Amino acid sequence: MRPWLRETAGGLPATYWYLWTGTLINRAGGFVVVYLTIYLTTVQHFSSTEAGLVLGLWAAGGAVGTMIGGVAADRIGRRPALLAAHLGACGLLLSLAFAQGLAAIATLVFLFGLVAESARPAFQALMIDVVPERDRLRAFTLTYWAVNVGFAVAATVAGLVAKADPKLIFMVDAATTLAPFLLILLKVREPRRVRPVVAADVPAGPQPGLGTVLRDRIFIGFVLLNILISFVFMQHLSTLPIAMTRDGIPPQQYGLVIALNGVLIVAGQLFIPKLIKQYDRSKVLAVASLIIGLGFGLTAFADSAGFYAVTVLIWTVGEMLNSPSNSTLIAALSPAAMRGRYQGMMSLSWSVAGFAAPVLGGWVQQHLGDEVLWLGCALVAAVAAAAQLWAGPARERRAAALRAM
Repeated sequence: MRPWLRETAGGLPATYWYLWTGTLINRAGGFVVVYLTIYLTTVQHFSSTEAGLVLGLWAAGGAVGTMIGGVAADRIGRRPALLAAHLGACGLLLSLAFAQGLAAIATLVFLFGLVAESARPAFQALMIDVVPERDRLRAFTLTYWAVNVGFAVAATVAGLVAKADPKLIFMVDAATTLAPFLLILLKVREPRRVRPVVAADVPAGPQPGLGTVLRDRIFIGFVLLNILISFVFMQHLSTLPIAMTRDGIPPQQYGLVIALNGVLIVAGQLFIPKLIKQYDRSKVLAVASLIIGLGFGLTAFADSAGFYAVTVLIWTVGEMLNSPSNSTLIAALSPAAMRGRYQGMMSLSWSVAGFAAPVLGGWVQQHLGDEVLWLGCALVAAVAAAAQLWAGPARERRAAALRAM
């Protein structure tokens, strides 16, 4: 066990562990996103369409926030961008605890998505800055493991906290958002800036900026594929709880079923790097897409908590394969001085999917039915898998060119 622990977690810098610890605490209290759909429909008595709209506004705010956060991370620094994001998110969560009515809640949720998600590109860029390339697969895997330990705790406890007092889901989330703020304030220093460099095959403008990222066809293709698979994956926060509720499964059981996602990742994620490190990253991403599609596709036939649990376990395996390969490939394709912008663009793909999943997915669920929704998700994932294989060689050539600079 000791050699395995050294191989898995040894040798990573102290700054990384401060970021890791803050993430673990924050995600363990991250009740709001897990419970938001149920809170809106059962406590605020919103319709399914209104709840989907609010969840979509959270993602829309995140889309704006990731771009602002990416530019801020490169211009003013990773540390200031992270501190502002965490402090702002804390204040908005406290405001949401007492908000009433569709207009007020929708506005605050949009702002919360904007501010909270602005931290994502700065966090990712800072982690790439402080972790050597040879250790990044391990570092991203450990971070994803911490995220899912927190998610498993949040999914399990959120229902109990909300049962005591729905306002507590926002208050506890706000309290745990202060943990990364304090750790970054007290323990993390801003890394040394790097001179802007772009890949030789990317048409450059007068000054490297967002336009440079948008002209990077290889990276933008990667972003578009991530939107497809993220759209499928994000259904577990929007349409899945509605489908389970329609089948007579209470919110507490939804929390337990979805917590299996975090439990499986906690149990097995740390073994993934050794399993996949010898394989081409794009091939791993293709296999991951197929498994995610299989899990969500089988949801079309689920009618009990046990069956839903099986589907969650299947698509979780795909998620476990997707995450570290996705993160290391983003890092490999991002020029050092523009990591914030590149991470912001990739984070934008999650926000776009986060908006489309409840809005488009909710429309399909309401008008065409659950079977069409879930089988459609399987088809989207299969298309993404084929495209990952096709794009793989060009990505690896780009990554090799950037390493040589």
